[in-house]
Amino acid sequence: MADTSNTPDTRTPAQIEADIERRRATLADTLDEIGVRVHPKTIVGDAKAKVAADVDRTLGRAYVQVNRVVSDVRRQFVDEEGAPRPERIVPAALVVVGVVGLLALGARRRGRAK
Repeated sequence: MADTSNTPDTRTPAQIEADIERRRATLADTLDEIGVRVHPKTIVGDAKAKVAADVDRTLGRAYVQVNRVVSDVRRQFVDEEGAPRPERIVPAALVVVGVVGLLALGARRRGRAK
């Protein structure tokens, strides 16, 4: 900033007063803005918005990952034309039925033991 202490001020008193009023108004606006920014409700609202954005981003990523896994699994059981692949569906179904049967049998045995 240049040193203006040696230069004479050629403004009129009315111009100086107008400049002071303009600066007061600017300062008042700045102080109001600072007051809003540091208000507890504003801080809490900003924090909530950040958390919501983080949750949305995380859920979006999870959705993409789940969608990718579902698509990969679907490709294992359906060919390019959309027709089912029995050579892969039947063994998978047998495994599922076997696991469910073993779980049911175990639950039944635990029920009798009590």
